[in-house]
Amino acid sequence: MHPVAPGEPAVASIVTAGLLLAALCSLENLGLPCPSATDVIEATGVSKSRAYEVRATVLALLPTLLRPPGRPAAEPRPLVDTGAISRAILAFLMDHPGAVTRGATRHRYSDAFRHRVLELAETYPDLDVAQLAEAVQVPAATVQDWLAAPVSPPVEPEEPTDRLDATHPQIASVLDAWSRWDGGFAPFCAFVRGELAIPFGTALVRRILAVHAGRRGKRRSGRSPDEKALRTSLIAFFPGAQWFADGSAIVLTLNGRRYRFNWELDVDGASGALVGASVRDEEDAEAVIGAFADGVATTGAAPLALTTDNRAANLTPEVEAALGDTLHLRTTPGRPQNDAPIEGAFGLFAQTAPPLVIAGATPRDLARAIVLLALTIWARATNHRPRNDRRGRTRVQLYREDQPTDEQIAAAKAALEERRRLQMLAVRTRQARLDPVVRALLDAAFVRLGLIDPTGNVKNAIARYPHDAVLAGLATFAGKRTAGTLPASAGPRYLLGIVRQITLRDEGLAIAEALWQLRLDAQDRALVRLDEARRATTGTAEDCVRAFVDRALAGAGPLLRSFWLHAAAEVILAEPAEHRKNLYDIAARRACTTFRVDPRERQAAVRHLAAHLLPVA
Repeated sequence: MHPVAPGEPAVASIVTAGLLLAALCSLENLGLPCPSATDVIEATGVSKSRAYEVRATVLALLPTLLRPPGRPAAEPRPLVDTGAISRAILAFLMDHPGAVTRGATRHRYSDAFRHRVLELAETYPDLDVAQLAEAVQVPAATVQDWLAAPVSPPVEPEEPTDRLDATHPQIASVLDAWSRWDGGFAPFCAFVRGELAIPFGTALVRRILAVHAGRRGKRRSGRSPDEKALRTSLIAFFPGAQWFADGSAIVLTLNGRRYRFNWELDVDGASGALVGASVRDEEDAEAVIGAFADGVATTGAAPLALTTDNRAANLTPEVEAALGDTLHLRTTPGRPQNDAPIEGAFGLFAQTAPPLVIAGATPRDLARAIVLLALTIWARATNHRPRNDRRGRTRVQLYREDQPTDEQIAAAKAALEERRRLQMLAVRTRQARLDPVVRALLDAAFVRLGLIDPTGNVKNAIARYPHDAVLAGLATFAGKRTAGTLPASAGPRYLLGIVRQITLRDEGLAIAEALWQLRLDAQDRALVRLDEARRATTGTAEDCVRAFVDRALAGAGPLLRSFWLHAAAEVILAEPAEHRKNLYDIAARRACTTFRVDPRERQAAVRHLAAHLLPVA
């Protein structure tokens, strides 16, 4: 078969001629056979001058066909005269000795220096971060962190314990140097000993500044209460007043096969007697009813109250009907001492009972009977074992010999009734606080953040908190995830903890603001002076916002902080709507770069300001 004749060439002859002419030098350098330029022009039938023009064009295009590896070279930025910025920083450092201190591995910058750099960045918004960093002689990454202002509180102030004479020459020198110092406390102590040649230790300098300069130290947060404080918080009335019921898994091995059952046990709270038991396949309502009936048969009378946990199987109508006149109490979540008697019984069984391993051809019902028999033997042996903490009396003696009076019975019944009333009131209160608006917000946020709460318990817990705190908690969770500071295991409970902490801190600010308003209404002299200082502050809106934020974070307590944040919010709200976001950003950056204040207090200040500017309806 003959090949099909080709049609029109895809490339014009003049282009082919230029390409071949451009390749002649490469062919010759490589030692490959190559035609002459005349042969190329004659074979292509083109004009010689035109062919050489195309050859020049091809040679010019060849370097652009393949880009070298790596990023393309960045175009140089236009040069900017940063001399004014450098001069401003130099003047600032001359006026504020100690604002920048050099350490072995890093520098330390004061809050005032950091704020001055931010002011220069706001004054020159077109200036590149690298150029600004070069002008102020601060690493570019550090300047970038200041501009980003990651939102991150002082702890309770330490009261001075003694008074020092401010007229003493050395103490006066220390106070004079501190009034002009803009650095940290540790470098200042070194400055006092080295430059001033005053042999004061750090503790003495701290006391001098606390007494005469108003410097407040920081105190570590307190530890959680000792668990020993909870051991005696269970109120026991008398034997037969209150029983505790709970279930525990128990396994029997029969002929090499494991059988799992639920063991429901009733324990008397006052004597610790094991009064009733039931063994079933699952921990259900029938198990609760069976153990209770067994206890009534053992003791001869029902107790005044039966306490169970909040498992759904314990709260069914069948259980309530079986209890009759016996009050049904629930344990309080997070309070393990509520059911200490029953948990102690389970623990004692785990320590003393032998492994339940039985061999022999026995059906499942026989296995259950053997388990019940073993438990009955163990319970009876325990009930008749003398107790050292009860002067050698057994549980049986404690239960049967202690005869309560009518007054004790009435008092116990009234106390149990009141406890049950408070529990039901707490349940209704929790249900009423589940705001449907907040629940809808949480449902959408959990989907967006990929959080899983199959039971909805965490959502219910979060929805009990104020709308503002929930919004702030979601924003904090999402911001931490974006910034990469969220722990890998953080889930719904982590979000709950954030919302709880935000609520506690916002509550403190709200109390402070209410106190401020009450004192202002009462014409408190101190607050009148503060209000006069606020009115005397002049300058642009940006200057006022910066000054008020600085005073808010320099305040000694929540009252002053609330006052100055409220003043900053009033300045921002007085500006046109299109300028408020910029002023808010200036205030937020100012607050978040005041590193002498604890990160959580800086976050609370930003939230407080945002709540004033954009209140949730």
